[in-house]
Amino acid sequence: MTYGEDRIYKKVEIIGVSKSGFEDAIQVAIAKAHKSLEAISWFEVMEMRGHVDTDGRVCEYQVVIKVAFQLK
Repeated sequence: MTYGEDRIYKKVEIIGVSKSGFEDAIQVAIAKAHKSLEAISWFEVMEMRGHVDTDGRVCEYQVVIKVAFQLK
């Protein structure tokens, strides 16, 4: 498909979780979605949050993203 041609996308919301950081949480979510969805084209970050342990340290990063893929 050439850029500029008509195309239709669908967006789905997913949540990526990582102990390493927000960027890793995005990568984890995209990698998993890529295994089930064909033709992923782009994503947008909707929310970023994390979990704090009892010692007051960030122990988990969570990112809510919308992933868009092209419909056949």
